[in-house]
Amino acid sequence: MQRQLKELQEIVLASASPRRRELLASLGLRVIVVPSDIDEGDRPGYGPLELARLHAGTKADAVAAREPGRVLIAADTVVELDGEALGKPRDVGEAAAMLSRLAGREHLVHTAFAIVDGPSGRRREGAITTRVRFYPLEPDEIDAYVAGGEPMDKAGAYGIQGPGAALVERIDGDFYTVMGLPLGTVVRELRALGYRLPPAETAMR
Repeated sequence: MQRQLKELQEIVLASASPRRRELLASLGLRVIVVPSDIDEGDRPGYGPLELARLHAGTKADAVAAREPGRVLIAADTVVELDGEALGKPRDVGEAAAMLSRLAGREHLVHTAFAIVDGPSGRRREGAITTRVRFYPLEPDEIDAYVAGGEPMDKAGAYGIQGPGAALVERIDGDFYTVMGLPLGTVVRELRALGYRLPPAETAMR
């Protein structure tokens, strides 16, 4: 007997990321943004993937306490190079330095997520990793990208969409993980919690 799934119409996003909001909205969901405001500073002893998982879970906990009874999702993206976590750059100099390190090399992008189903009290968590290789970059390319301001709110100082697409030679894995939310996996986790997305025509509006 096929399980009956409840249509999910809205979801709380425990993040101020405009990219994650846009990705969830593309599924036809009404997105309520409630930033977690947690401290994402250094956490000694945590590897890059562990750090992404920790941040996603902590964000989910913080917002679930303020939004009980709601379905919510939190996520965190960490770029890993040589075993080191590259977070959001603190200034333009650090952004340029990160991009110089990534140029011509392969790195990992980890995006962890936590979904809290307030009505049932259940929770689903996971993390997806994608390999990304940059083209070799000339200093003027890096300077131009940094001058546009795009690196400043992104892990590893770049986004794969928009102007940042010109930096990326290839990826091995889920494109949406690099954007900040592995949509296919998230949809399947929502189904595991008993939810289905709105009709396709809703997502196309």
